[in-house]
Formats: sequence, C-alpha cells, structure tokens
Amino acid sequence: MSMISIWRQITSTSLQNSSTLSSSLVHHRVHSRLFSTSSPYLVKVGIPEFLRGIANGVEAHVEKLESEFGDLQKLLVARTLRLKKLEIPCKHRKLILKHAHKYRLGLWRPRADTVKV
Repeated sequence: MSMISIWRQITSTSLQNSSTLSSSLVHHRVHSRLFSTSSPYLVKVGIPEFLRGIANGVEAHVEKLESEFGDLQKLLVARTLRLKKLEIPCKHRKLILKHAHKYRLGLWRPRADTVKV
C-alpha cells in the first residue's frame, strides 16, 4: 500500500469521526439549552432594581441617579463624566458602566428576589 492511500484512509476516517463527534456535541448543547430551568428575572427593571442587582454598595446612589436620569434607558447610555459630576465614587462608576454595557448587550440582568417561605 502506498503512503498516499494510507494517508487518504487516515484523513477520511478522522474526518468521519470528527463530524460525528461535533454533531453529537452540538446536539447535546442544544438539548441542554432547551430543557434547562431558567433563573428568575425581573419583568420590569428600573434604576433601583438595576442598582440592587449590581450590589456592592451601588444601591446607595438610587436617589441621585433617579433624580438625574429618571429612566433606566438614559442611565444605560450615561458616560463617566456625567456620573463623576454626581459625585459617585470611581469603583461604583466602573460597576455601573460595566453592568450597563452587559445589560445593553443582553448578557446580564438583575435577578429577582426569591421569596422565602
């Protein structure tokens, strides 16, 4: 048997194995997404719920931000200097801006408070 024919057998076998492996992984990933239980999320998110979702002391600035922006959509497009003029500390500005960006992209939402029985 020549080297070329051996090489063709090896590559065709590995391609078949990789395609069945990748299709089973995709099927497993889709299957797990369809039947996983979702975590509870708030239906209506305002500035207080947004800041409570961030936590780390940022919720102390609810009154300032509500009086300045009034709406979550305006807060989501706010810039650093505007938050700095409201005398919000640097650490809290970073957290607000980071979570606002993730919220706009749909990667993060504040969790709903679970009811304790």
